[in-house]
Amino acid sequence: MAIPSHLPQIQVASLLALYDGDVRARRRTLWLALGVLAFCILVAGQVSEIDLPKFLTNFHSFPNYILRIFFLESGAVVFSDVAEWFWGLKKWLLHIGDTLLIAYLGTLIGALGAFYLSFSAAANLAKSPTRRFIARRILEFCRTVPELVFALIFVVAFGLGPVPGVLAIAIHTFGALGKLFAEVVENIDMKPVEGILAGGATRWQAIRFAVVPQVLSNFASYGLLRFEINVRGASVMGFVGAGGIGQELIEAVRKFYYSDISAILLLIIGTVILIDLGTEHIRRRLLSAETGR
Repeated sequence: MAIPSHLPQIQVASLLALYDGDVRARRRTLWLALGVLAFCILVAGQVSEIDLPKFLTNFHSFPNYILRIFFLESGAVVFSDVAEWFWGLKKWLLHIGDTLLIAYLGTLIGALGAFYLSFSAAANLAKSPTRRFIARRILEFCRTVPELVFALIFVVAFGLGPVPGVLAIAIHTFGALGKLFAEVVENIDMKPVEGILAGGATRWQAIRFAVVPQVLSNFASYGLLRFEINVRGASVMGFVGAGGIGQELIEAVRKFYYSDISAILLLIIGTVILIDLGTEHIRRRLLSAETGR
């Protein structure tokens, strides 16, 4: 710490003492946090019945597994033979298409439900506190339960395939977008709503002509953002048998098809990047149109 040279020695010593005390307090906090973290890891290991000596003995296999996905069965680097690396490209692209459809349908269904319920969950439009309370609790339940849990339940109910993935994503999207939509509605200008209600319009007519025009661009922006998230989520749904590219990925992992793992991961990453770029461009245009820039 730099101390101005013109200060008296007593004041300099006092400042240095305060600085040293602050540094020691920060170090104690850091060591305490590390100790708590280590304790939690040990407790988690005990609960999970992890054999620590065996784990440490075989720890070197973990980085070897990661490195192995970049080599073909012949031992050559994957980039040396792209045709061999992406031997299942047509099949994988079909599963990528299934993943996109799962994400699209799940987002659409969830967004429609969130659109309807958000007006009941918004404090400035809800008719009664009880109705608002119920609407918000429904949204909280839907977004709190992880998508994979819903997917597991629906796989048992409907069997393997894309239907459980669509339903799981739709429910989670319904809860997440419902909260966001309700917050957007709560920040609108209420003067147009009050004016149209004073003219004799019904509540839903006021929502249609005074609320929706104010919130539509933000709703669309949040919906596109959620679609990006759901594409990633749909890629994982296959792990529990809910269709999509995740099903191919988990099969490659279980059968130790190392080069297939890296190829499928690369396809998923490329797809997500393209989706992100496209939706980001659309969101920017929507927001710029709303602000008039």
